[in-house]
Amino acid sequence: MASAPVLALTLGDPAGIGPEITAKTLAEFAGTPEHHGIAVGDRIALEKAVEVLGLDVQVRSVDGWDTPPAGEGVIDVFDIGVLGDTMVEWGTVDGTAGRAAITAIEVAAKAAMDQQVAGIVTGPINKEAIWAAGSEHLGHTEMLGELTGVTKQDTMFVVRNDAQQGHHLRIFFATRHTSLRKALDAITIETQIDSIERAHRALQIYGVEQPRLATAAINPHAGENGAFGDEEIDVLRPAVAAVNAKGLAVAGPIPADSVFHHGLIGRYDGVLSQYHDQGHIAAKTYDFDGTISVTVGLPILRTSVDHGTAFDIAGTGKADHGTMRSAYLAAVDYAPFVDRIREEYLPR
Repeated sequence: MASAPVLALTLGDPAGIGPEITAKTLAEFAGTPEHHGIAVGDRIALEKAVEVLGLDVQVRSVDGWDTPPAGEGVIDVFDIGVLGDTMVEWGTVDGTAGRAAITAIEVAAKAAMDQQVAGIVTGPINKEAIWAAGSEHLGHTEMLGELTGVTKQDTMFVVRNDAQQGHHLRIFFATRHTSLRKALDAITIETQIDSIERAHRALQIYGVEQPRLATAAINPHAGENGAFGDEEIDVLRPAVAAVNAKGLAVAGPIPADSVFHHGLIGRYDGVLSQYHDQGHIAAKTYDFDGTISVTVGLPILRTSVDHGTAFDIAGTGKADHGTMRSAYLAAVDYAPFVDRIREEYLPR
């Protein structure tokens, strides 16, 4: 890709904080020659966000992704025209807002699939609103899977530790949105091997040429040789041994109360979390506003905030744009790898 990537930032639900955090992010980097962010959504939503934030910037509509940036003080929007001249009410579940959020995702995903933008950065959506608009998807990931033709995606959290020369810890998940009891049942030797191999390969695709991956244990003290549980003995250790035999540098299972710290200080490039909250708690306790999500398995680069629409503060100008800022900068960092992302994950 070009050295100055163009990135599409979807506003998310226009009734939420998405327009505000996008406006703040684009205003901060307006005029930066190394990258160009373009908002995707309704112009009126972005203008209202600029107004409530009191930003000294102009909003410019663009009709093409190759439009050069205007420079400092101007933020660009690819106006999808769903809302027209009528802004939805801040902080409300609204089917029209849901339709605007869906349309922005569709437009941005198509631009990425057509290689008109290097990647997309997605703002938060509201599930009730997109369902009111007729969508049957649970959220962004499922929607983007359909739009790009893939059925298997993984979540990769990126946690930055600038104290370690800008080291990034990537956290993967063997299971995600399921109960803890069902998650434990879903973790078998076969599924663990698959999760490890997918995470290891993702690290390579996203720029870590010789990944060092660790697997988190399930039980306290990694089971203490069976005293606190057998999953490590029966499932996790055999899975790690199997991938080690294939030449993959994978350690574990390592007690979950230490493995994420080891990753943050640079001992590992990635950690495989065994269930949803195990990895989420570690990442968000360390850096709630800086933790961002990358959807691995899509043939396009997609980074995202990892929070909701925050309807309770939408339209007040109080929203912190830290996560959107981090998601945008992560997309800038990963933009050089979009060709290999496409080659690896494009359906054939």
